[in-house]
This record gives sequence, structure tokens and C-alpha cells, in this order.
Amino acid sequence: MIGTLHVEQLTVGPLEENCWLLADPSSETAVLVDPGDEPDALLDAVARSGCSLREIWLTHGHFDHVGAVAAIVRAQPVTVRLHPLDLTLYRNATTSAMRFGLVVENPPEPTIPWDEGDTVRLGDHVFHVWHLPGHAPGHVALIGSDLCVSGDLLFEGSIGRTDLPFCDPSAMQRSLQRLTTLAPALQVLTGHGPSTTIARECAQNPFLRGIARPVGS
Repeated sequence: MIGTLHVEQLTVGPLEENCWLLADPSSETAVLVDPGDEPDALLDAVARSGCSLREIWLTHGHFDHVGAVAAIVRAQPVTVRLHPLDLTLYRNATTSAMRFGLVVENPPEPTIPWDEGDTVRLGDHVFHVWHLPGHAPGHVALIGSDLCVSGDLLFEGSIGRTDLPFCDPSAMQRSLQRLTTLAPALQVLTGHGPSTTIARECAQNPFLRGIARPVGS
């Protein structure tokens, strides 16, 4: 639990991508953020939470973050949210996965576009949408009162790749700098690896050296 929100890390697929289950017991509703693979396991986790799946939230369109979308939507026709600048990546998930020797089912068209400044709710929990490109053109982070779902922007001790098609290293630096302005105690739910905090990464992450504000400032 983070605050009153049930948060579960579900690491799936050969690239060990983190899908995050966010479930609100009071409203009995849930979302899956970046369902990348193993749809049956993800749907089982939703069922165990006792909540009904309402939406799929995508931080970006890379194949390892969207590979289970098609199967989940077939099982439970829910809304899918994606920033429109990532539609090219999203629509080419199958082709991109093949370059890594992997098989991914192309996802259905997203339902609702993210935009900078949007807010979404899960029960009483409010999340603000920040457009933070660099790793992908339409990459977003979802900022709640106690947590930030960072996708592949920030990891524990590292950051997302900027050497893939459509990456932008300069935009990545600006996005990272913006992310470091968040509250130091905020929990960061990453796209790969363990969760972390803004304070820990500002203090220890070598990729934030020179762009992060001093811890506690």
C-alpha cells in the first residue's frame, strides 16, 4: 500500500518490464499501467485485488510496455490511454519486438489521448499527467500525491535509453530535470527494476549529476 492505494509491482516478459497495478479499495476500481506481457497473470492480479479493471494507462508505446494490451482488452474491454506522439511506436509494436527476436501482438487503437496537464482519477486518488519526452516522443509520467509512475524515464541508479529510434537525448535531460523538482519523498514506480524515491536518485544517480537540485532543497 502507498497511502490508501493498493500498489503491486508485476514484473513480466523477457525484458522484465514492470506493469503496475493500482487499485483503490474504496471505489473497488483498478488500472494497469504498462501491461507489457503475461496478460493472464496481470488479470489474475486484478482479480486478487477485489477491484474491477477500469482502464489501461500507458507511459509510452514501446513494445515491452504494451504487449499484453490486446489480450487484456479482449478479455475486458477497457479504455486505453496513450500520448498521441507515441502512436507510431505503439502501432509498430509487433515489428519492433521482432527485431529483438520476440513475438508481441499488436495492440488495438488507444481510446483516449494523454496531454500535458491532464488529470485522471482512481477513486479519490488524483494523478497529474506530465509529458516528459526523451526516451520516447510521447512519454508521460503520472504524478500522484504519494507516488510517481515514471515509465522508462528514471530508474534506480539509471535512466531510460536514448539510443533507440525516436529517442531525444536533449529532451531526456530536460525531462529528468523537471522530474527532480518533485517532492523528495515521492515514491518512483519505475518501468524496470526496483522502485525508488526522488531523494535517493537526486543524491545517488550518476545520470542526474549536474541537473538535480540538492537533496532537501
